[in-house]
Amino acid sequence: MEAKVLDFNGKDTGRKVQLSDSVFGIEPNNHAVYLDVKQYLANQRQGTHKAKERAEVAGSTRKIKKQKGTGTARAGSAKNPLFKGGGTVFGPRPRSYSFKLNKSLKRLARKSAFSIKAKESNIIVLEDFNFETPNTKNFINVLKALELENKKSLFVLGDTNKNVYLSSRNLKGSSVVSSLELSTYAILNANNLVLLESSLEIIEENLSK
Repeated sequence: MEAKVLDFNGKDTGRKVQLSDSVFGIEPNNHAVYLDVKQYLANQRQGTHKAKERAEVAGSTRKIKKQKGTGTARAGSAKNPLFKGGGTVFGPRPRSYSFKLNKSLKRLARKSAFSIKAKESNIIVLEDFNFETPNTKNFINVLKALELENKKSLFVLGDTNKNVYLSSRNLKGSSVVSSLELSTYAILNANNLVLLESSLEIIEENLSK
């Protein structure tokens, strides 16, 4: 699969790159994508929720009425879950929501995500660029040149680039990651995927193992 290379002004450089069919041209595995995205979202959960149960609610443990002869149900302390202010029955407790997935399945999920974007023609290959200093306006100009200013986009760098990252940090619709930080969720969450030339080799090398 071939893709033309654009410069950061949105102009065609006249060069083309070959995108590996083993990464960008497979039949997507929807279940692998589902599991990987589910794991990513589960890992974002803090799991610090907590409700007080009967033994943890403040209050007296005195038996509030006699056992028999009242005509109503028997009752123990005021901390009974049936009473207002009582404990919660089977309430949430702090826990981890994370779960494990095989590396091969996660690679399949990312390849499926790339293939989905390729089929939708939502991948742009951009030649490497840099800013002398962090400048949001310069990054906005790049988005305008690529006609992405009103779209959710993900820029994938070959290596960490502090100036480009800081230039994009204030923009809600665009994000910048290095090729080693990519996740299936990030790929699918963006409308357009902008791959810098230096990232292609790293992506294909990591996913072809």
